[in-house]
Amino acid sequence: MDLLTLLKAIILGLVEGLTEFAPVSSTGHMIIVDDMWLQSKEFLGQYPANTFKVVIQLGSILAVVVVFWSRFMDLLGLNRLTKSGREKQSVNQNRLKLTTVIIGLIPAGVLGVLFEDFIDEHLFTTRTVLVGLVLGAIFMIIADKFTKNTPKIDTVDQITYKQALTVGLVQCLSLWPGFSRSGATISGGVLVGLSHRAASDFTFIMAVPIMAGASGLSLLKNWQYFTLDALPFFIAGFISAFLFAIVSIRFFLKLINKIKLTPFAIYRIVLAAVIYFVFL
Repeated sequence: MDLLTLLKAIILGLVEGLTEFAPVSSTGHMIIVDDMWLQSKEFLGQYPANTFKVVIQLGSILAVVVVFWSRFMDLLGLNRLTKSGREKQSVNQNRLKLTTVIIGLIPAGVLGVLFEDFIDEHLFTTRTVLVGLVLGAIFMIIADKFTKNTPKIDTVDQITYKQALTVGLVQCLSLWPGFSRSGATISGGVLVGLSHRAASDFTFIMAVPIMAGASGLSLLKNWQYFTLDALPFFIAGFISAFLFAIVSIRFFLKLINKIKLTPFAIYRIVLAAVIYFVFL
C-alpha cells in the first residue's frame, strides 16, 4: 500500500472527524469529497469503500465516548457505585437517564433497519446529498428563527421523555443523506425547548449507540476484508477521524450557544450551490 493511498485515508478520516458532529452532514461531505475528488472506489481496490467509511466512523464514535466519558459512566450507573446515601439519591434523580436516551433512539433505529437497503441503493449520490443539505439548512433556520425568545432547558438532565421522543422522531429526517443527524436532532431539540448546548449534548450522546450499532452490523458483514495488508489503511483513517473528531466536538460545544444554527445553515446552502453549479 503506497503513501498516496494512506494520505487519502487520512483525508477521509479528517473529513469524517471534522463534520460528523457539526450540523453540516458528514455523510454528505464524505460522498461529495469522494465523488468529486478522491474516488475511493478506485483506489480502495478490493476493499469496499463503505467498509472503510464504517471504520473511520468508529473513530468519531470513540471521540464522543472520550469527551463524554463521565456522562456515559453515569448512564451506565458506574459513577454511582462510588456514591452512597443522599448523594447517590440526588444523582439518580437529577441526571440524564438511560431510558430517556433509549426513547430518543427508537424511531430512527426502527426506520433505519427497515429502509437500510433502499437508502444505500438509491440515496447515496451527490445530487440527493445536495437536496438534503438545502432542506436541512432550511429546517435549522426555522429552528433558530421561531425559538429566539423561547425559554430554554439548559441541561440534558432536564429532558423529559416526551421531548426525547420528539427529538427521536425528528432524527428520522437524517436518514436522508445530507440532511445531517446532528442538524436534525439539534434543531428538533431547540424546537421542543432545549438550549442549543443541551440539544447538542443530547445529540452526541444519542449518536454513540445508534452509530455503534449500525457500524458493528456493517463490520460483521464485511469482516473478511480486514486483512493484514489492509490494516495500515484502516488504522490511518480511524486515528485521523478520532483525533479530528475530538477537536471538532470540543470546539463546537464551546461555540454553539453563541452562534446558533443559522451560520451552519448558510454554509450548507453555499456548499450545495457551489457543488451544483461548479461540478454538476
